[in-house]
Amino acid sequence: MMATKMFKKILIANRGEIACRVIQTAKKLGIKTVAVYSEADKEARHVQLADEAIFIGPAPSRESYLVIDRIIQACKDTGAQAVHPGYGFLSENEQFAKRCEDEGIVFIGPKYQSIAAMGDKIASKKLAIEAKVNTIPGHNAAIATTEEAVKIAQGIGYPVMIKASAGGGGKGLRVASNDKEAAEGFAACKTEAMNSFGDDRIFIEKFVEGPRHIEIQVLGDSHGNVVYLNERDCSIQRRHQKVIEEAPSPFIDPATRKAMGEQAVALAKAVNYQSAGTVEFVVGKDKSFYFLEMNTRLQVEHPVTESITGLDLVEQMIRVAAGEKLAFKQEDVKLDGWSMECRINADDPFRNFLPSIGRLVKYRPPESINGVRVDTGVYEGGEIPMYYDSMIAKLIVHGKDRSEAIHKMRAALNDFVIRGIHSNIPFQAALLQHPRFISGDFTTGFIAEEYPEGFKKDSVQPADPKRMAALAAFMRYRYLEHIKMIDGQLAGHEMVIAKKFVVVTGAQVGSMKDPYEVPIRVELKDSIYSIYIEEPDAISRYDIVSDWRPGQICLNATINGTQKVTAQVERRGVKFLLVLDGAHYECMVLSPLGAELQRRMPVKIPPDTSKLVISPMPGLLTKMAVKVGDIVTGGQKLASIEAMKMENTISAIQDGVVAEVCAKEGESLAVDQLILRFK
Repeated sequence: MMATKMFKKILIANRGEIACRVIQTAKKLGIKTVAVYSEADKEARHVQLADEAIFIGPAPSRESYLVIDRIIQACKDTGAQAVHPGYGFLSENEQFAKRCEDEGIVFIGPKYQSIAAMGDKIASKKLAIEAKVNTIPGHNAAIATTEEAVKIAQGIGYPVMIKASAGGGGKGLRVASNDKEAAEGFAACKTEAMNSFGDDRIFIEKFVEGPRHIEIQVLGDSHGNVVYLNERDCSIQRRHQKVIEEAPSPFIDPATRKAMGEQAVALAKAVNYQSAGTVEFVVGKDKSFYFLEMNTRLQVEHPVTESITGLDLVEQMIRVAAGEKLAFKQEDVKLDGWSMECRINADDPFRNFLPSIGRLVKYRPPESINGVRVDTGVYEGGEIPMYYDSMIAKLIVHGKDRSEAIHKMRAALNDFVIRGIHSNIPFQAALLQHPRFISGDFTTGFIAEEYPEGFKKDSVQPADPKRMAALAAFMRYRYLEHIKMIDGQLAGHEMVIAKKFVVVTGAQVGSMKDPYEVPIRVELKDSIYSIYIEEPDAISRYDIVSDWRPGQICLNATINGTQKVTAQVERRGVKFLLVLDGAHYECMVLSPLGAELQRRMPVKIPPDTSKLVISPMPGLLTKMAVKVGDIVTGGQKLASIEAMKMENTISAIQDGVVAEVCAKEGESLAVDQLILRFK
């Protein structure tokens, strides 16, 4: 093995959880770290964790994290010998990698020639064909016009996939099933690609129906060694963005794994690949597989591979960049147990996953113990800015098999506390309970097929109302016990806790359409709270054991001796909110008389907003497509709002005439800000 010298200081040209992740491994290796930050990130977690931090510009990434000159200058100013690009931003920019090399700075990633060859999806497909890697039929040259795109799509045969050559992360990608979708998708992909990557070249290929998205992790060194580190199944996607990733795949058998791995290695060797990289495949029902693209960087979902192999991929990247030879061979690669990752994003699943930005009023991820790991770049009290992607954290679990991994993930999601903004945790929880997911029988179309109308509150598997009522009554009783402890009560008139309650849900609480009342009796003996639900036809008993105290946001309890439950709970005035497995249960726990009076209370009717178009998210109004007096039909585009690097289209839900335009192009919108009013 050649003698190598490890770096003393590296700069991380990124932000958020991946910057924190690289800092963690660098510290383990005794390497000093330099963070870079924009105006929006001056108090970010990665800035606090690094040994040094350098300001590089305004909040928009094109003025900070994407400015190569500023990153290079930061390396020179701090004496950083190498730069780790993370993922996104400049991680797959061959100009940046070459500039680093020209300046004598080591790029912790592949050589710029490999990035150039694989980063361009058109060129990479041609190289894959030469390396005898299976590829999908399609048009491999850049397409100039919408008319040409439609004609090519017709020639290939629908459905087709329209892709930005420099795309990634679901940006610059659309699936089209007809001429109209092809034309609209081509235009949208060009816009997104130019905004995100500065490159609007588009190509089209056949879309494999009923596909799985499976990727092979590869690792190469500068001595000609390349190995594959098993596969990851990333088929659970929403609009081509990964939601849940797992390793290994429940679909792939050892023979297919070996064949895919060997093709991935052949492609990596064809471009002299030296670092961690990922070769992505689409896999059909018959286990036929086709090359999609190669990501010449670390992937968001790399932790699941680390979990089943025992390798630190960031460490391997650093060692390879320092000139070290891989310390293991293909036959040494392990496949230990099962791992899953849920991406915890700042978006609202009940409002079509619109971005949710603001302050993290409460942020308490589950502890990283017993096969649970959290990679994050935020902290309680910090801000989620509008300028970058929506990821809050990555929740990773490892179990002895897939069933145990699912169980651990469900428990960890229940214990993940986020307040102040919305998150996609309810959506993740619902997916993990879905029979198709549990069985492993899913494709990339799973989410679209199972939630064709979007994800609604009734999409979540409802919680057992009796069990939730019992937990709410337990909470109310604990609050009363706490009140009873107040000093100075008049002798002989001390507070006596009632035994009978009524749990009220439904329209009177604002949580459900139909009212539901549960009569309850509570008995306490030997620290066991016995909750009796006394209905006319039967009496149900729930024996609850818990050390929960009022004010705690997580309620850990054992019910009837065997059922272990973790629910997130809040008291909001006279109401109690419980969240379990993504299901929300809102109620009031009243005395029998209080319940009788509550029935007589009027219900407030919400105002009519049917003639208003309001902004569903904070963002930049990039396009106003209508003006006063325009006759609008249902489905027509009204406006475009850009938020978290994604363009969101606002469409009319019904016919109407525009009476007033209340916002201007270029204006920064707040959530629920009025955009249009109809007559």
